[in-house]
Amino acid sequence: MKAVIVTDQAEGTAGMKLVERPEPQAAINDVVVQVHASGFVPTEMEWPSTWTDRRDRDRTPSIPGHELAGVVTALGYGTTGLAVGQRVVGLADWYRDGTLAEYIAIEARNLAPLPGDVDFTVGASLPISGLTAWQGLFQHGRLQAGQSVLAHGAAGAVGTMVTQLAREAGAYVIGTGRAADRQKVLDFGAQEFVDLDNDTLEDVGGVDLVFDVIGGDIQKRSAGLIRAGGTLVSIVGPAEARPADGLAVDFVVESDRAQLSEIVRRVRDGRLRTNIGNVSTLDDAVAALNPPERRRGKTIIRVCP
Repeated sequence: MKAVIVTDQAEGTAGMKLVERPEPQAAINDVVVQVHASGFVPTEMEWPSTWTDRRDRDRTPSIPGHELAGVVTALGYGTTGLAVGQRVVGLADWYRDGTLAEYIAIEARNLAPLPGDVDFTVGASLPISGLTAWQGLFQHGRLQAGQSVLAHGAAGAVGTMVTQLAREAGAYVIGTGRAADRQKVLDFGAQEFVDLDNDTLEDVGGVDLVFDVIGGDIQKRSAGLIRAGGTLVSIVGPAEARPADGLAVDFVVESDRAQLSEIVRRVRDGRLRTNIGNVSTLDDAVAALNPPERRRGKTIIRVCP
C-alpha cells in the first residue's frame, strides 16, 4: 500500500516521504479500514508518540495522521459491533501507525459508524477537532445553558467547533483571533469578536469558561477573567496561572464512540459545519502538508477515490 512516513523529528513535515508499505493485519479487537480520507494536525510532529512507543523506544519510520473516514475491510479476532463493508469514522491511537495510508489497523472501539450521506472528507475532519471541543466544553468545562464562553483561536479547526457546540448548548460565545479572522469567527456563530492584536482582552469582563488553544501570556490573562466557579480549559499543557476562584483543566483528547456519533449526527442534521482549509490526494500529500504559507482550517488527504 502507499503511505506517508516520517523518520526524523528535526525535519518535521519537511521529512515526509510517500513510500510503499506492507498492508497492516488486524490484531485482536482490531479492524482493518480502507482509508478514504485522512485528517492531519501539524502539531503531531511535536508529539513524542509520533516518534516513540509507550516504552519510549524509537518506532520510526512511522505513519502520521490520526483522523480517518473509510470502509472496514477485515475484522480481527474478538471484534464486535462492526462489519466488513461498513462506513466508519474514527480517531487512531497516538502510538500506532496512523491514517496517511491506504489502509490502517485500528481498535474497533476507536471507530463510529459514518452514515452514507456524510462525505468521507467531512468525516475525516471531525474526530480531533470535534472530540476536543466536546470534551473541553462538556466533560471538563461542565458548560451549562446561559453561561459565557471565551473561545481562543476561534477561526481554527478546534475553535470553530467550540463556538458552534457552545452556541447550540445555549452559551454566549466570544471568539478571539487576528483581525483577518473576524468575519469567519462571526460566521461560525460567535456573538462577539476580540482582535488579540488590537483590542483589550480584559474588556471582555467575566466569563464562565475559557477554552484556550494558545497558552502563554494570553492564557495567563484569561485566568483573571474566570468568574467564581468557572473553568479554564487548556489543550496546550498545564495552566501557568489559575483562576482565583475556579478550576484550571488541561487535557488530551480521547477517542469516544458515543461522543463522535453525536458530533456526526449534528453534521448530518446541518447543525454543525466543518472547517476544512485544504483537500489533497495521497500522491500530493507531502506537498500539501508543507504549504509555503500557513493555512486556516484542517488539511484533509483524500486517500481512496
